[in-house]
Amino acid sequence: MSHTTTDQPRPRAGGAVVPVLAFAGIVVAVMQTLLVPVIKDLPQLLSTAPSNATWVLTSTLLSGAVATPIMGRLGDLYGKRKMLILSLAVMVAGALISALTSQLLTMIVGRTLQGFAMGAIPLGIGLMRDMLPREKLGSAMALMSSSIGVGGGLALPAAALVAQHTNWHALFYGAAGLGVLSIALTLLVVPESPMRAEGSFDLLGAIGLSGGLVLLLLPITKGSDWGWSSGTTLGLFGASVVVLLLWGLFELRVKAPLVDLRTTARPAVLFTNLASIMVGVAFYVVSLVLPQLLQLPKATGYGLGQSMVVAGLCVAPLGLTMMFTAPVYARLSAKYGPKVTLIMGLLIIALGYGGGLGLMDAAWQTVVTSVVLGAGIGLAYSSLPALIVGAVPASETGAANGLNTLMRSIGTSVSSAVIGMVLANTANNVGGVAIPTMHGFRVSFLIATAAVAVGLLLALFLPKAARPAQRSQHTQLRASSEEDAALERAEEVLRGFRGRVLGADGVPVARAKVTLIDRRGRQAGATVSDEYGSYVLAVPAQGAYVLAAKASGHGPLASSATHSGEERAVELDLSLPREIVSA
Repeated sequence: MSHTTTDQPRPRAGGAVVPVLAFAGIVVAVMQTLLVPVIKDLPQLLSTAPSNATWVLTSTLLSGAVATPIMGRLGDLYGKRKMLILSLAVMVAGALISALTSQLLTMIVGRTLQGFAMGAIPLGIGLMRDMLPREKLGSAMALMSSSIGVGGGLALPAAALVAQHTNWHALFYGAAGLGVLSIALTLLVVPESPMRAEGSFDLLGAIGLSGGLVLLLLPITKGSDWGWSSGTTLGLFGASVVVLLLWGLFELRVKAPLVDLRTTARPAVLFTNLASIMVGVAFYVVSLVLPQLLQLPKATGYGLGQSMVVAGLCVAPLGLTMMFTAPVYARLSAKYGPKVTLIMGLLIIALGYGGGLGLMDAAWQTVVTSVVLGAGIGLAYSSLPALIVGAVPASETGAANGLNTLMRSIGTSVSSAVIGMVLANTANNVGGVAIPTMHGFRVSFLIATAAVAVGLLLALFLPKAARPAQRSQHTQLRASSEEDAALERAEEVLRGFRGRVLGADGVPVARAKVTLIDRRGRQAGATVSDEYGSYVLAVPAQGAYVLAAKASGHGPLASSATHSGEERAVELDLSLPREIVSA
């Protein structure tokens, strides 16, 4: 799936673009933990049964999971800024609906619309790739990716403070206000990207993916209530497998799929997405365990007896540390690459949960655990978009990052279901009230540690990054300064193919797509010719390649060429017959 540009020049990103996009990510991530401080009171507040009240949280999770890949693809096709604003507008509408009701059904509708905004995060990452110079891209994407955790972590104390001192509906008015502010800042600061994917929106693919995800996530989030061996739970799991398999077969046949499964099957993308599920599992465990431990009364013998607000403040360092980890990630990634930083992050998370098993006796100990886990999760989350962006064409950035965000959502869904079941099955019944036990908390931390171990194993299978002198265009995300970036560009010109794309009578062809294909038939790089028809392509290694060129109004051309380590000039004449020619 190739991309084209509009006639507009590449937009210049001002200094405020990154913080504005990161703020949008934080705002939409707030929706995930907005109601955590009042979760135990929801049945009373909505005059419904506890099992029905959980739909207020489940609906947001489901809609967010469905929206991320769909909004990413729509952004690739019609404009990422446009879809970002649409996502935020839907969230504001949902927040206002929830603010004005205490009826369960209406509340679920509002919360579903709020979850729709989760598509803003992959859209923001895509905008950064399209606009920012690569020496700034690594840290910017790290901050945007971490906004999921930052928003969730910072929302806990803020929501607790509001819920404790005002009417709980004020939470939604505040969320709507943040959404309006984010829309205004985006309109003022963020330009639209000229990058567009070819093709049309795959409506049937979107319906199939949405149906399959709902059928999968619904029993995951409600299995503990329905019973994991119940006919409803098992039936929905079975139906999800059938629908997703049929959807996958359809996506492989359609010309412009919602999700390019062939790209997704690349080792770099596949193992990154699988590791993302494990990171999502690990992230959500601390959000579920520590607030409960902190608020349990001291009379239990292990509860820390803190107020709702203090509990939120003790967990807040989780989000703050993730935020401050972004610039640290940029330096580490510039030196070692995103694969190594992902492994480092997972090791730190394992250390946080392992140490946390013995740090549950005082409030300050939970702060230490939150800081360590925040550093590890921040590094891991920051690495994920760089790994994805480095493995897919620019025209598929939105959809690919949307799918990666979906994988994290699946991880948090699994975490919520499994930890909820563990805490329920290990709870003590006191006066008809289920009280979580220290044993349940420690088992939860052990589950998180096991998830991290699986994630670490998956990360080790990620393809080894190319050396700096051999980086392809899709791995140019590590320069930490202007000097490093200039040096890398000079090295690439000396070690790649360059030339012009020509049409009839030798007329230069602008905005032609030039793709580098290795001897195994895999894409090794891609670029677009400039207004003079010139192109430059780095090569990952010496050897035989095919240079494929394509432009609107011209026939495609494939030219075989061999690279021996020095600069190689290859002119691509689209007026030649449509066959492989030797260069």
